[in-house]
Amino acid sequence: MKWLLLLSLVALSECVIHKVPLVRKRSLRHNLIQHGLLKDFLKKHSYNPASKYIKEVADMSATEPLENYMDMEYFGNISIGTPPQEFTVIFDTGSSNLWVPSVYCSSLACLDHNLFNPQASSTYQATSETVSIAYGTGSMTGILGYDTVQVGSISDTNQIFGLSETEPGSFLFYAPFDGILGLAFPSISSSGATPVFDNIWDQGLVSQDLFSVYLSSNDESESVVMFGGIDSSYYTGSLNWVPLSAETYWQITVDSVTMNGKTIACSGSCQAIIDTGTSLLAGPTNAIANIQSAIGASESDDQVVVSCSAVSDLPNIVFTINGNQYPLPSSAYILQSDDECVSGFQGMDLPTSSGDLWILGDVFIRQYFTVFDRANNQVGLAPVA
Repeated sequence: MKWLLLLSLVALSECVIHKVPLVRKRSLRHNLIQHGLLKDFLKKHSYNPASKYIKEVADMSATEPLENYMDMEYFGNISIGTPPQEFTVIFDTGSSNLWVPSVYCSSLACLDHNLFNPQASSTYQATSETVSIAYGTGSMTGILGYDTVQVGSISDTNQIFGLSETEPGSFLFYAPFDGILGLAFPSISSSGATPVFDNIWDQGLVSQDLFSVYLSSNDESESVVMFGGIDSSYYTGSLNWVPLSAETYWQITVDSVTMNGKTIACSGSCQAIIDTGTSLLAGPTNAIANIQSAIGASESDDQVVVSCSAVSDLPNIVFTINGNQYPLPSSAYILQSDDECVSGFQGMDLPTSSGDLWILGDVFIRQYFTVFDRANNQVGLAPVA
């Protein structure tokens, strides 16, 4: 299916296999003291006793522009090594590892992508560890190494990452990006590798233990991921905060899914993850079948389509989360290409101990600016501006 690119979602067994204990996050002051940077930091930032905050602290953030590829994938540029070697990566909240293709890779997928050459980097440190990652679409195996990773204006030193040796199948061969930068929790990181954002925070390189995402619509530019900051110009109203129900993926509880005031799925609540690496909005097969039926969708040539003439008359589908309603208009959940109108919902059974997971992918995130708050284990949602 040309619309379905379920990039992320590391195999759910990872949640059980890799029981890496979560460490309580350290404060900015603690990180600055540990790295001997507190005195210099206080010299540069005046202190306001009335507010009890360091002025200009919000400046310690970095914005990474993302390219919108046909409303199906969003990727940005990073560099690794000294001198820097450039790569395009998916910034993926549905997985936790950073990896890129390497000169050791023998798969066809590596023939048409940038390859990391450790011998060309003076700061590269080798290990004897291996890594293997399976996604909803595609997989890789390789080795782990350490080097400096440049993300926006952030220089992330001593970052562990994967160098691919195999990338089987055709998906990654045709992918317009090189690798994946995972932004989920350490508990699902393959081989226990420290995720990029955790390493950035531990080095005191951002002032807030959070990152935020804006995804543009209709192939427009200006999509961004912002590390350590929130830009209110990307959303309207105020952020509603939703507590996490698990610290693996960015997992939350959805109260219900309704249309015209009637529950059509997720009766009695369900579990969902907010995943920038998944193109569509996926859910349990039976629940999604109910939604497809309610919007008059039918299968055609391995795709679920609706009549383009009926799109403007389709009602909102409303996700109620933590007591607040998040409506998706038909313009969000119907993907139009030429004369074809395809449903943005996809049936997929992903069983966990807390029930079948829903995946609130790009179809949802394009409508709602999202803040991923590691300090308080919550996500913030607000309608995009």
